[in-house]
This record gives sequence, C-alpha cells and structure tokens, in this order.
Amino acid sequence: MDVESMRLLATALVMAFGAVGPALSIGFIGAKSVEAMGRNPEAAPKIQTMAILAIAFCEAIAIYALVIALIEKFV
Repeated sequence: MDVESMRLLATALVMAFGAVGPALSIGFIGAKSVEAMGRNPEAAPKIQTMAILAIAFCEAIAIYALVIALIEKFV
C-alpha cells in the first residue's frame, strides 16, 4: 500500500471511531435522562439542562475527530 491509501485509511478510521463513541454516549445520555424524568417529573428542568450540556460535550468530541480527520487528509 502506498502512503496516500494509508492516509485515507487512517482518516476513515479516525472518523469511524470518532463518530461511534459520541453516538453511543448521546444515546445513553438521552435514554437515562428520559428514564430519570419519568421517575421524577418535578426534576425534569434540571435533568434536561444537564443532559443537553452533556450531549454538547459529547458532540464536541465528534467535531474534534472531524478536525483531526481533515488534518490527516489534507496535510
């Protein structure tokens, strides 16, 4: 394999692992927050705020993976 094909493979792997982790995390956060709101509806605003904040941090990890993949591809 030449260098270009290895670079494309590395880019694909970075994006694959960088997307799967945050996707699983966001699903887990969403499921547990809905479960918590179902058990205690009075605390729903606090739970929702914390869940949205946690989802934003998980999404930032995916954006970092995208940046790294783009750097690998074009540099």
